[in-house]
Amino acid sequence: MTKRWLPQWVSEYRDRHGKPRYRFRRKGYAQYLFKHAPGTEGFRQEYEACKHGIGAEPIMPGASRVKPGSFDDLITRYYRSPDFLDPSERTREVYRGVIERWRVKYGKAMVRDLEPRHVADMMAAMLPHRTAANMLRKRLRALMQFAIRQGMATTNPVIATKPYKIDSDGFHTWTEDEIAAYEKRHPIGTTARLALDLMLWTGQRGGDARVMGPQNIRSKRLVVTQEKTRATVSLPILPALASSIMATKSGALVFILSEHGKPYSRKGFGNKFRQWCDEAGLKECSAHGLRKAAARRFAEAGCSNQQIKAWTGHTTDSEVSRYTAAADQQALSDAAAEMLMANLRKRLANEDANPMEKEA
Repeated sequence: MTKRWLPQWVSEYRDRHGKPRYRFRRKGYAQYLFKHAPGTEGFRQEYEACKHGIGAEPIMPGASRVKPGSFDDLITRYYRSPDFLDPSERTREVYRGVIERWRVKYGKAMVRDLEPRHVADMMAAMLPHRTAANMLRKRLRALMQFAIRQGMATTNPVIATKPYKIDSDGFHTWTEDEIAAYEKRHPIGTTARLALDLMLWTGQRGGDARVMGPQNIRSKRLVVTQEKTRATVSLPILPALASSIMATKSGALVFILSEHGKPYSRKGFGNKFRQWCDEAGLKECSAHGLRKAAARRFAEAGCSNQQIKAWTGHTTDSEVSRYTAAADQQALSDAAAEMLMANLRKRLANEDANPMEKEA
C-alpha cells in the first residue's frame, strides 16, 4: 500500500467512526485539526495559517492558558475558525493587525461585559482617524457574531453603535493627464512603466500585478487568480500592454523585478510604486487609483456593469458603481444635454414653420 504524502507537521488519524482526519502538530505550537482534505485549496489555506502561527498559535512559556470567556479566549478560537481562515492571506493579515492591536489592551476583559458604550468610547479614542475607528468596529462586530455562535455571548453590542461618516471617495482616481505625466516620466521599457501598464490595462490590484508573469499567459490571454477574492479572470492582452511587456526585461516567473533581479514583496512593491509616482510629481496617485481609472475608462466607453466586472473581478454592481460614479454622472448629464438641445431645436423649428401661431 502506497503511503499518502502529507506536508511537514501534518499527520493522519482515524476518528471514532473510522474516518480519516488530519492534524497539524508542531513543537511549541498548539494542535490544529484540519477542516478540509489534503490537496484542496481549503487545506492549503489552513496549512499556511498553521505554518505562520495563525491556525496553530505558538505556545507561550508561562502563559499556559487564557481565561475562559475572555477576549483572549474568543480570539484564539476565532483564529481557528472559517470566519478568519476563509478570506485571503492578505485580508487575514489586515484583520489580525487590527485585532492584535486592540487585544493588547482588552484581551483579558470578559466577552460578556462588552457594552455599546464601551465600543463607542474605543472608537472615539481613535479620532481623528475615522477610517481606523470604523475598521475596529467591523472587526469587533465580526468577533461578537462569532462569540454568539460559540455560546460566549447572547447579543452583539457592536450593532447598537454607528460608524463615523467618511467624507472621502477613497483612493484618488487617476485622470488622463496624470496617466500621461507618469508615462512621460517613465517610458516604455522601464519597470516603472510596466508596473503601471499591468494595472491600468488589466484593472487589477497592485498585489496581483506584482506576481503576474509569463505563467499567467495562456492562449494569448492573461489569466489571473486574484489574491484578495480568489476570483479568476481571463483577459485579452491589449496592444499597449503587450508592447510594454515585450519591451521590458522580466523574470522567468514574474514580469516586475527589483533592482536586485528579485520579485518585490507586497510592501516593497507598494513603497516602490509610491516612489515612481512621486518622481512623476503625482503625490495623490496610488496603485489602487489605477484600478479605479481602468474602471472609469470602461464606463466612459459605455461598457455595462457586467462587462466591467468581467475585467475587474468585482461580484456586485455596487462595488463597480463606487469606481464609475463620476463617469456615469458625466455620461448621463451629456445625454440629458443632448435631449434638452434636441427638444429646443424641435420647438424652434415648429415656431418657424408656423409664423401665424407665433404672431397670435
